[in-house]
Amino acid sequence: MSLGDKLAPHLPFLRRYARALTGNQQHGDNFVRSTLEAIIASPEEFPSDVDPRLGLYRTFHAIWSTAHIEDDVGHSGEGAESIAQARLSRVTPLSRQALLLTSLEGFSTDDTAYLIDSSKEDVESLVAEALAEIERQTRAEVLIIEDEPIIAMDIETIVRDLGHNVTGVAVTRDEAVAEAKANPPSLVLADIQLADDSSGIDAVKDILGQLKVPVIFITAFPERLLTGSRPEPTFLITKPFQRATVKAAISQALFFDAATVPA
Repeated sequence: MSLGDKLAPHLPFLRRYARALTGNQQHGDNFVRSTLEAIIASPEEFPSDVDPRLGLYRTFHAIWSTAHIEDDVGHSGEGAESIAQARLSRVTPLSRQALLLTSLEGFSTDDTAYLIDSSKEDVESLVAEALAEIERQTRAEVLIIEDEPIIAMDIETIVRDLGHNVTGVAVTRDEAVAEAKANPPSLVLADIQLADDSSGIDAVKDILGQLKVPVIFITAFPERLLTGSRPEPTFLITKPFQRATVKAAISQALFFDAATVPA
């Protein structure tokens, strides 16, 4: 099996991570593109002593780290433009990188230490630091769009346990739009497939036509929204999800949303 074939199944999830890390689909996808270009240019430098997924994320992090400590000299093209733009936006601190790798991507502490070139003890400390920061975040007004009652209840419990307020739970596109209009949320959690065969994506488009608000999509088929070939969600949670995954995604969406609010 070629290296490309080994890496292909992991690319959608690297895009998910990169988007969460940058808070922007285009920036994240361009970092992934730069990662692939680096691998193609020097395949002999790709880590061969670890699992391909680990090697892929390790290569990505090498490029990500370089993008924030070097000048743009020698870079050109769309990937370089993304790097320059990312420098102007809010930078995800190392503590949140550790949290996203362990909670969103499901890497072990040991693997995360390898990916960010740190020690296991440092990773544990960084994750604890990120969790402490989450406790200090501004509380959000959250609209949940989910047609499966058990899942909706689970999400609502997680959201409330994090200290946020749930403005409503909608099960159809029309309900979601009406709820957002009646009680404007500061964060939306939306399933893709809703009752009456309506779409959570369409519901969100309607809501975003009325107000600016960060959105986290929830889906059992994440690969369909992580192709990198069209406008797609920045924040994505895969079903079935873990509590820690939802917590990390919410905190990261609010992290970047806070950066857009004037001081």
